[in-house]
Amino acid sequence: MVGAHGYDKTEAAYSRLCHHLANARRARLIPFKAIRDDGVTTRYNLHWDDKDAFLAHLRYISKNYKRDKLAGQEYHIEVWCEAAGMLPQLHETASPYSVQVYSSGGFDSLTAKKDLADRICRIGKPTIILHLGDYDPSGESIFESVAEDVAAFVEADRPWGTITVDFERVALTEDQVRHYDLPTAPAKATDSRSKGWTGGTCQLEALPPNVIADILREAIERHFDFVQYGMDEASEEREREEVTRLLLTGPT
Repeated sequence: MVGAHGYDKTEAAYSRLCHHLANARRARLIPFKAIRDDGVTTRYNLHWDDKDAFLAHLRYISKNYKRDKLAGQEYHIEVWCEAAGMLPQLHETASPYSVQVYSSGGFDSLTAKKDLADRICRIGKPTIILHLGDYDPSGESIFESVAEDVAAFVEADRPWGTITVDFERVALTEDQVRHYDLPTAPAKATDSRSKGWTGGTCQLEALPPNVIADILREAIERHFDFVQYGMDEASEEREREEVTRLLLTGPT
């Protein structure tokens, strides 16, 4: 709304917008599925009515079998973003490449950083972390803090020297703010990290979703071997047919 229509970038305007959107959804003027509004978190039990229901579930899974396209690649790639609300959007772009998307949720805990470093060491190959966040003092600080800590943990704990990690700031950057003529606002005076920050700030969401998708896709493909990718897709099709046949007919 801010980027495309010049909507006021204030808390009061945001509150009014949420109020009107909620009423429009209640009145069925806007479909409920058109807006994500997460509010309930739960854990599901993987239980079935009987063995036939379980077998039907396995057959459904087999028809949707996907090969890990990263397994044969030179690099392990992950996408990290600040806002959890953007995960579905980024996942849709990254999923065809088997690239997992994570939300840092602001300043990561030290445990989260160590978990990332441990995962990199366990996978055992050079890793690229693609980061998306707001262009502001906090967003820049998040990127620098995570990169510094994770790189130090990997260097200290890696089982062999070829395991490395590189962090790439995919969005939002100062150049992108200028290139797309995005609206900016002064850095928050209450943010202690604003000291020394020059210029305005901008939220990642000011970029249209299709532009964010294009930027992320280009960043992923820059590190991809598409000969290997094509081989994996061919193997995926054969293996899907084999798994489906086994579940439908049983072993011969």
